[in-house]
Amino acid sequence: MRKVIVSEFLSLDGVMQAPGLPDEDRSGGFEHGGWQVALMDEEAGSVITEGLAATGGLLLGRVTYEIFAGFWPNAPADDPIAQTINSFPKYVVSTTLKEPLPWNNSHLIKGDVARQIAQLKEEPGKDLRVIGSGQLVQTLMEHDLVDQYDLMIYGLVLGSGKRLFREGIPPTPLRLVDSQTSKTGADRFLRAATLKGKDAA
Repeated sequence: MRKVIVSEFLSLDGVMQAPGLPDEDRSGGFEHGGWQVALMDEEAGSVITEGLAATGGLLLGRVTYEIFAGFWPNAPADDPIAQTINSFPKYVVSTTLKEPLPWNNSHLIKGDVARQIAQLKEEPGKDLRVIGSGQLVQTLMEHDLVDQYDLMIYGLVLGSGKRLFREGIPPTPLRLVDSQTSKTGADRFLRAATLKGKDAA
């Protein structure tokens, strides 16, 4: 069975909103967009590249999907991350899109989202990776569909914004798989697996 891996950039106080661009997501009056870019370093880039190499497809919410679809197909052809992401199957979860955008290998998931994602997990192949997609992640948590969290936690506190772990999510036992700090100390890479069944007892 393939795993669903939630891969996120987080501030120290757990904010995941708009790490990449100032206008990425200003909902709720968020004014800290692009907070992660200045803290990005070579080690973080290596961790991202390694994670993508072990990935068989992306599972995205509509907002993140639209941001990615507007950027990655137009990235330089020699950009190795662009080549990888553009080649992946992309599964977009949306209640408003009627069909996926014209981005290579995109598929729309709507209706019974939990059932369809559970079916995707049963298919052979490499793991599915969720990037951003905060609302989708809440749905995955609610239905116990997250198998692992790959988190890059940066040394700053934002004080406001959408958080990964929000009020109302079910209690979830985790097992630390790996943890390391970048040489600059700007970020910490943490990988934790969710415990299920007997392992969670």
